[in-house]
Amino acid sequence: MATAKLMDYDKALELFEPVLGFEVHVELNTRTKMFSGAPNPAHEDFHAAEPNTLIAPVDLGLPGSLPVVNATAVRSSISLGLALGCSIAESSRFARKNYFYPDLGKNYQISQYDEPIAFEGSVEVELEDGTLVTIPIERAHMEEDAGKLTHMGGATGRIQGAEYSLVDYNRAGVPLVEIVTKPIFGAEHRAPEVAKAYIAAIRDIVRGLGISEARMERGNLRCDANVSLRPRGQEKLGTRTETKNVNSMRSVERAVRYEIQRQAQILADGGVIIQETRHWHEDTGTTSPGRPKSDADDYRYFPEPDLLPVEPARELVEELRAALPEQPIARRRRLKADWGFTDLEFQDVRNGGLIDVVAATIDAGSTPAAARKWWTGEITRVANAQERDVADLVSPQNVAALQQLVDAGTLTDKLARQVLEGVIAGEGSPQEVVDARGLAVVSDDGALIAAIDDAFAAQPDVLAKIKDGKVQAAGAVIGAVMKAMKGQADAARVRELILERAAQD
Repeated sequence: MATAKLMDYDKALELFEPVLGFEVHVELNTRTKMFSGAPNPAHEDFHAAEPNTLIAPVDLGLPGSLPVVNATAVRSSISLGLALGCSIAESSRFARKNYFYPDLGKNYQISQYDEPIAFEGSVEVELEDGTLVTIPIERAHMEEDAGKLTHMGGATGRIQGAEYSLVDYNRAGVPLVEIVTKPIFGAEHRAPEVAKAYIAAIRDIVRGLGISEARMERGNLRCDANVSLRPRGQEKLGTRTETKNVNSMRSVERAVRYEIQRQAQILADGGVIIQETRHWHEDTGTTSPGRPKSDADDYRYFPEPDLLPVEPARELVEELRAALPEQPIARRRRLKADWGFTDLEFQDVRNGGLIDVVAATIDAGSTPAAARKWWTGEITRVANAQERDVADLVSPQNVAALQQLVDAGTLTDKLARQVLEGVIAGEGSPQEVVDARGLAVVSDDGALIAAIDDAFAAQPDVLAKIKDGKVQAAGAVIGAVMKAMKGQADAARVRELILERAAQD
């Protein structure tokens, strides 16, 4: 694949105005699928299930099978629409979106077209410096997910060059809400940052509602990023490209920046932009052509004849509106004040996606400072080393219990890290790991004094130095005692006992 020529980013923004748009797919964590009674694995890692085991006849498009709408998915979709500031349609309708692909057994997708459940909204997103940007929402509509293809025999794992493909229908029929923005103007140089902040805002909203895990690495949240450029002073919009299924917020940011630079160079050279989908390559930080982008007419939409319109009672809509949680921006500002964090401390928590686990740890009894220390420090380090999500390593309740053992003097910070290692390894709760490994701090002054006396006997000159007022010499004895106690002693208490023993002799 030839490397595209890129224009300098600042130069591109001098010549062209970027216009953004996003289509975000949110997998809902309902118990069953959108139109069948098959288990919905979206709240877990569906890759863990054997292929083609979480399916029903409707998911495969078998003759005679009929869809039935998941009522919980409808409620979740309404809640999300309300959280996005949308109006909720008194009547909305499903449609058939026709296109052939092997992971859609019936050769069409049940979606919504001209009658979505939610429409005309907006959401505020916050950039890292606190700047607020309003993103206009065109619609949020319900649909079903497709299955998953695994391309075999090629070098890249993509369909190009593969010898054959395997299809897994476990994901087919998982409930989705697709959130479509209107064109976003005015982002200018901060367009990549706006893109990242918008995806983060959607993630925070759906997690706050409790309707999705919203984990991009698992596909619970997927973003298609649209970018077009128009020359400065021109009213007509440029031709857009759609970079598909970008799987992290950082990648969304990078993909938008790359497309701005790529398109700017093509336009400056007198070329034209092809309206197409593009694939994002994480390893090279580039996009490559996918397929020509279809317009609505190409999908031959028509109303789904097997489903009635969705007509939610106004009382239900108002009930769901009253149950909406605090908006993410307001919540972040409240938590920052409640926890007493500096801007930098809170930014570390937010950038790591740790607000919810830190909050849960504090609710479980930890101090804010200790919760932040564990999650942004040792737990994040282990997660990065193991290439795992922090939330998969340890529960907030166990982190709070671990800190309580430190606060009680049962553990030192060093011992606590060993206990955390055991908890992550599945050895039990912090207390169970302490008991099993024998990691509690030695609190018996008699045992500590005996170790101190042994250390003085081995280093008689140290005792003389301490008596002469050179208390820093106590460090050598502390080290010897800690070694003898296998690190299971409180260094501060050992120091106190050393000075007491020196004063007695």
